[in-house]
Formats: sequence, structure tokens, C-alpha cells
Amino acid sequence: MEQEVPITIHRGEQKDPEQIPQQDTTIPEKVKELGETLSEIFDRFRESESYEHITKSVEIAREYIRNNPAKAMCYSLGVGALLGFLMRKK
Repeated sequence: MEQEVPITIHRGEQKDPEQIPQQDTTIPEKVKELGETLSEIFDRFRESESYEHITKSVEIAREYIRNNPAKAMCYSLGVGALLGFLMRKK
């Protein structure tokens, strides 16, 4: 019976962990503020009427796709082709 043995190849000298420069892993304050702001905006959006309308529309679209998969495929193919023609470089 054969077994695979993992092989580790070391190149160069082994470095002492104390000599390797440590990277700063703290998140900058502005990034934290931006994340909190975006979180607050998203929470407000989830509580709005628009979010409810979008979720209802998504459910209607899912039902249509489940009931008419061939038509849905043709529609998506047509829209993709149309967008491809509109976005191609001249």
C-alpha cells in the first residue's frame, strides 16, 4: 500500500520570528466610521417601504421563473444579447 508524504521545500535561510516586521492589523478610524455609516443606512433602508416592495417583486419574479423556466431563459438571453450589443466597443 502506497502513501503520499507531504514535502516541504525551504528556500533560503530560516528567519527568526522576532526579526520579521509586524504588520499593523488595526482598522483605521475612518474605515470604521464608514462601515458604521453604511450599516446605519442599510438598516434604515431595510425598514423602508422600498425594501418591502423590492422583496415582493423578487418573490414574484422567482415564482414566474419556477412556473415558466423556458420563457425566463429566453428573456434573459434576449436581454443579455441586447446589453452586449449596446456595451460593445465600436
